[in-house]
Amino acid sequence: MLDFFFNPKSIAVIGASRKKNSAGQGILKSLLKGGVFNSKTNTPFKGKVFAVNPKANKILGLKCYKSIIDIKNNIDLAVIVVNAKIVPYVIEECVKKKVKGVIIISAGFGEFGEAGHKLQNKVIKIAKKGKIRIIGPNCLGLIRPSKSLNASFGPCMPYVGNVAFFSQSGALIDSVIDWSLERKYGFSAIVSMGNKADITISDLLLWAENDPKTKSIAIYLEGLKDGRNFMKIAKKVSFSKPIIVLKSGRTQTGMQAVSSHTGSLAGSYKIYKAAFKQSGVIVADNVDELFDMAETLANQPPCKKNNIAIITNGGGAGVLCADHCESIGINLSILKKDTISKLDKSGIMHPAYSRRNPLDIVGDALSNRYRVSINKTLEQNDIYGLIVIQTLQTMTESIKDAEAVIKARKTFPDKPIITSYMGGKFSKKAVQLLEDNKIPDFNIPYKSAKTMLALIQRGEWLRKNRKL
Repeated sequence: MLDFFFNPKSIAVIGASRKKNSAGQGILKSLLKGGVFNSKTNTPFKGKVFAVNPKANKILGLKCYKSIIDIKNNIDLAVIVVNAKIVPYVIEECVKKKVKGVIIISAGFGEFGEAGHKLQNKVIKIAKKGKIRIIGPNCLGLIRPSKSLNASFGPCMPYVGNVAFFSQSGALIDSVIDWSLERKYGFSAIVSMGNKADITISDLLLWAENDPKTKSIAIYLEGLKDGRNFMKIAKKVSFSKPIIVLKSGRTQTGMQAVSSHTGSLAGSYKIYKAAFKQSGVIVADNVDELFDMAETLANQPPCKKNNIAIITNGGGAGVLCADHCESIGINLSILKKDTISKLDKSGIMHPAYSRRNPLDIVGDALSNRYRVSINKTLEQNDIYGLIVIQTLQTMTESIKDAEAVIKARKTFPDKPIITSYMGGKFSKKAVQLLEDNKIPDFNIPYKSAKTMLALIQRGEWLRKNRKL
């Protein structure tokens, strides 16, 4: 299902352009080189690429065809970048060519008043009759990094990863790709949905459910046309893969902006939140949270119950994290006498350590104190998740502390661990080691707490639905 979008063998760019900085040339360049901007992540598409432009002989070294009909090869996927008014004619040609999937980049459809709606309906009617599936219109395109497929005019190819990102904003995708390169954040797929005239978010969720490269799904959503179906599909998919949504149009002003952007009806945010919760969908409040939660949920187990612990070598940082946890509804477990006794008997705890949760192991803590504290805390049977905070002191062993966390993650595979290394320059290597081993790290305790909440919410939903 939809494999011709994500694993095509041949692609035609209809509206390929000689004009620099145009979408028509950008998409062709992205296919041939992996991206418009230079990036070490860029890899050219390994299938066949064809350019269609009746007014050109060659573009970027490729022979141009006057029509897709003139191409002798079979075409799996067509990317359309022409004036909206001639898109119905182009779709009719794609039907004759027996193209399976079409991405319509062009704008001027459902987001463009009554005339645009009529044009969009005409396009979809022709496509359905010819059994063609459509992404868009009014979209950026599609990217599948593992297949070296960049059928978009996004800046470049992102890293390969396990988060699928479906967005109703193409411009947001551009910015996210640029940001992701700095963090080496990878994606299994990126799809700009545009107006969702044919393929909806529900269709993409069903595809992602069966995609072995996707471990979690991040969505930027402005509105839904198929709310009941979305709830049904989202609930089905949530049993196997976490879904995180950033919903815009949460205010009156935002709802008006949504309507003019993609022609969607935003609806009441309270209703959306209730529907998301019922379906197992986790709500992010901003872009940072969306991707923090998506990556964490892709690589950490759900927190089975709302009882966690905090370990810190800085009292103030621990207090801040405890405040954050309580403010968002996270419960901190009480350390049992047996746990405190084990810590006392270890012989490595500072006399002034806190003996309570948050467990303040004092600023002079070396890696052996972190190791013992982490293990003894996770051994307590009513602690289901752990936030480990490190503030950089002159004696701090950042890398060894990270190794202790990594080892504990293997020892307690059913309990999520999130770290908060609050340093910068002198913590980089340790943070990289953690991230290389799929341990999420956030330099602000609030982010660690909010991301742990997502793990708790997923665990609670799975348990409620008897899947955990």
